[in-house]
Order: sequence, then structure tokens, then C-alpha cells
Amino acid sequence: MTKEEITAWALANGWTMMDGAPCLTKPAAPHPAIVRLVLKATVASVEIKKPAGKWEKVSGESYSKIEADLETGMPGGLGLGTISGLTLLMQDNKDRQMFARMGGMKR
Repeated sequence: MTKEEITAWALANGWTMMDGAPCLTKPAAPHPAIVRLVLKATVASVEIKKPAGKWEKVSGESYSKIEADLETGMPGGLGLGTISGLTLLMQDNKDRQMFARMGGMKR
């Protein structure tokens, strides 16, 4: 997968662009980010914000080794499916975005 493909997948699955990176937030507090995808020139990394405020890299892989899952499109090789609570957090963020769009359409 390429940087652009990973970004497109992330934005379609509940991630939001913050400070130039696809990020996930706590559902109750949509800012600041608590998980982010750092997409550099040759590698993609997943980082989680620690309570002290520092980012910790939990996984990373070169783009050439990242492949989309045939069923979900989720980038394989980054460990997104194995990070505890990440799938639920992604769904919560996606739901919040969907409800925000629905609420904005009622005008």
C-alpha cells in the first residue's frame, strides 16, 4: 500500500486528520488525538499517546510490506487488528463522524 492508500483507508474508517497525520480521539473528547498514523517517506508507524503526553511507537512497517486485507481493506503489517481496543476506538470515531454528518444535514 502507498501513503495515499493508507490515508484514504484511515479517513474512510473513522480517522481524522490532525496536525498532518490520520488520528483517533477519545469519543467523549474529540481533541487531542490519542492514536496516530505517522506516514513518512518509506515507512508507516502507529503511535499511541501515553498519559504523560509523549508518543510511543507501537508498530511500524515499510510501505512495500503493507498489504490491504481483501475483506476489510485494513492495512496489514501495522498490527492494527492486534492492538487492544483499537478496533473499538476506530468504530466509535466512525460512528461519531456519521452522527455529526447526520446532525448537520437537518438544517
